[in-house]
Amino acid sequence: MSDSDPRSDITQDLPARILVVEDDAGMRTLLSRTLQAEGYRMRAVPDARGMWEALSTEAADLIVLDVMMPGTNGLDLCRQLRQGGLTGESQSANLAQVPIIMVSARGEELDRVLGLELGADDYVAKPFGQKELLARVRAVLRRGAGRPVVTDAPRREVITFAGWTLDLRRRELTDPSGTAVEISGAEHDLLASFLDNPQRVIGRERLLELSRFRLGDASDRSIDVLVSRLRRKLGTDSESLIRTVRGQGYIFTATVERH
Repeated sequence: MSDSDPRSDITQDLPARILVVEDDAGMRTLLSRTLQAEGYRMRAVPDARGMWEALSTEAADLIVLDVMMPGTNGLDLCRQLRQGGLTGESQSANLAQVPIIMVSARGEELDRVLGLELGADDYVAKPFGQKELLARVRAVLRRGAGRPVVTDAPRREVITFAGWTLDLRRRELTDPSGTAVEISGAEHDLLASFLDNPQRVIGRERLLELSRFRLGDASDRSIDVLVSRLRRKLGTDSESLIRTVRGQGYIFTATVERH
């Protein structure tokens, strides 16, 4: 895998590149036609091997990933992507941030939460309507469009809190020891929202609006799952950094400084 920026050949005038990973030929064709009809640049593969080969030749702006596949399933692929690629090969921070929509016939809340826990940006249960799929794709891409391209520009916006550092331009999080901590795009946007509103109680619905992502209704567990994921990245003191306010939402308690 290349460590080069996967967005380096994208301009605002080009449609998003979507990679569909789906083992069922009929569903793969349906997804491809639906998304292609909306103007997206499409590629579709049947399995894990096809996904890694496709990503090695061209980056994707969004991956639509089926859960139930033979061999390496979608949940394992999601985990590998969030880790930056396959173990033993060159890994890329850019792969860790590519948006992922999980698709599966298993629509129970537990399965959906598991997908989100592993780092997916959204989860669509089969059967689904084309309008619903397109709406979710557009929502996830809108959030992804807010991610800046990594550049070597010297001017950065850096935020520090409790010894941690978040570089907004590079989308890099480092712990108090200076070690880089991988976070997904959704986790980055959620953390940035907290850092923009320290010492202030923020409701779940407002967090969804501030973070520009869509993980389901504000009343379900989706936002709680994402907060849980972010807390794990922030380590042992995370419960005090991001405190739950029962019946209201969350509050980020640390002092925030911008540089």
